[in-house]
Amino acid sequence: MAKEGNKEGKSEIISWIKTIALSILIAFFIDSFIIVNATVPTGSMENTIMPGDRIIALRLTYYFNSPERGDIAVFKYPDDESVLYVKRVIGLPGETIDIRDGKVYINNSDEPLDDSFVKDTPIGDFGTYEVPEGCYFMLGDNRNNSVDSRFWVNKFVEEDKILGKVYIKYYKGFEVLK
Repeated sequence: MAKEGNKEGKSEIISWIKTIALSILIAFFIDSFIIVNATVPTGSMENTIMPGDRIIALRLTYYFNSPERGDIAVFKYPDDESVLYVKRVIGLPGETIDIRDGKVYINNSDEPLDDSFVKDTPIGDFGTYEVPEGCYFMLGDNRNNSVDSRFWVNKFVEEDKILGKVYIKYYKGFEVLK
């Protein structure tokens, strides 16, 4: 009778080990191929994403579509690919970007890009930037306090370095981002 109980105990332990191992594999798969789950450490995206907010970006979005202007994206920082950044896509491949009096102008347009999401009135003149094919120009929403494409050594983010589009922020409050 003791042997029977011992076998049942071992069987139960093996069952738990299999369940835990499967759970770890599923979590690894989801984190590696489906989502990016990260904490935003700085205020470069205020007021859209605050320091300490956690975000979820969907990797699948850019498997099937290219990034669009206005997307908030997680990507490998061009000057150190071991670091992930979160910024807004501003310049698309082949475009010319000028920033005059803090306003962004695309392809010498007379009208600046809508920046209603920007925290404070941006200041400064930057550019002209010619976005190479297959690359993107990224800016933070807190333009006066963001280290972004304007200041990087490698000014542009290659499309294959963009990991996902941010859809959800949580921790200090849950919100679905547009």
